[in-house]
Amino acid sequence: MSATEVPQASVPGPRQGSLADGRTSPALTLLAIGDYPTGAFTVPDMLDVSGTRVRIRRARNLTEAERLLKDDVNCILLDLDLAGETGLDLDSLRHVLRLAPRTAVLVLTSSGETDAERAAEAVRIGAQDYLTRDELDPSHLTRAIRYAVERKRADLAQRQLAETRLLAQENARLERGLLPVPLLAGAEDWLTFASHYRPGRSRALLGGDFYDTVRTPDGTVHAMIGDVCGHGPDEAALGVELRIAWRALTLAGLSGTVLLSTLQQVLEHERADDEIFATLCALDIAPDGRTADLYLAGHPSPLLSHPGELPRLLPYEHGGPALGLLADADWDGERIELGEAWSLMLYTDGLIEGHIGEGTQRLGQDGMVRLMAAHLAAGLRGEELLDAAVTEVRDLNGGELTDDVALVLLDRGQTAPAPDRP
Repeated sequence: MSATEVPQASVPGPRQGSLADGRTSPALTLLAIGDYPTGAFTVPDMLDVSGTRVRIRRARNLTEAERLLKDDVNCILLDLDLAGETGLDLDSLRHVLRLAPRTAVLVLTSSGETDAERAAEAVRIGAQDYLTRDELDPSHLTRAIRYAVERKRADLAQRQLAETRLLAQENARLERGLLPVPLLAGAEDWLTFASHYRPGRSRALLGGDFYDTVRTPDGTVHAMIGDVCGHGPDEAALGVELRIAWRALTLAGLSGTVLLSTLQQVLEHERADDEIFATLCALDIAPDGRTADLYLAGHPSPLLSHPGELPRLLPYEHGGPALGLLADADWDGERIELGEAWSLMLYTDGLIEGHIGEGTQRLGQDGMVRLMAAHLAAGLRGEELLDAAVTEVRDLNGGELTDDVALVLLDRGQTAPAPDRP
């Protein structure tokens, strides 16, 4: 018997391997491609000393291999002497790697120096290991198959981890690009800006909520926050489009009903479905910071607080419908007296629609007012205040909020002591 033949007495017929403790070892499936492996493997499976059963599937060429390559194949053994199909022998390996990118691959070569160099090149291209014809015995082959399968699993896991880290880095950069940077040049000496954003969809970059703040050349500070109904990527994209449109229109000099009507036209043109709508809260703060014009399109009213007083919702009687609901809608503004020192919080309904405990009761606007009053009394300001508020709302909900949450905080010289906890 030559050294290249598989000893028949050492190759049992098909059966599951039994481990020492009586458990059945998992079976592996090998697809052997080439004339030589086909001649060597004359039985349907092998069993090594560890109890691992290796089922053998044979293919004479790459065409037949494509037909036999199923999801249950754990490893491919490719004879690099496979000739006449793709020209260069390593082209056959590249073809197999494209066909089965998640399957372990072993290559079979002769034992000469040239063949060793070719085998090393095969590993560099993507094979897990190589065997020489002198090593083609059941014990050596089954061990090589097990190691190749585990090595491929480790490579795939490592690659997935690297891709996950890269995706997280790209997402962070993309999120920074999509979320707005306030344009408040000239107002930094009297106005402080803070924001908080948390999408409701798991692993999402952005949700349907959007916000922005800009100062126009006349000294007016324009702030807005909005919410596109729904939670999918289309809604998130529409939110970004509306935010960019709002900034462009505001810097172009539009405001009030004219601005909201134009935004509605943008929404109607860009939305994927006629039933999609968006709520919006817009504020135009006068250059002296003492008054503001408030516009609400189906959106919750902002929260206003003054030094030494409990926070309260801004009263509003002339709100209009959400954008996209009525073709001929109108939105009348309402003049709000702010005073000398104040803090304004704009928010989306994701903050107030979380549950309280295990029942069906929701936080609501009244609960939010009490919650914010407590955090103000504790001396929290800026982003620290917003982060603490969202954290408490999430805790009250008993877990992550399912809706998007966006918050904008505008603070004008609030230096007096905060009110006592209610």
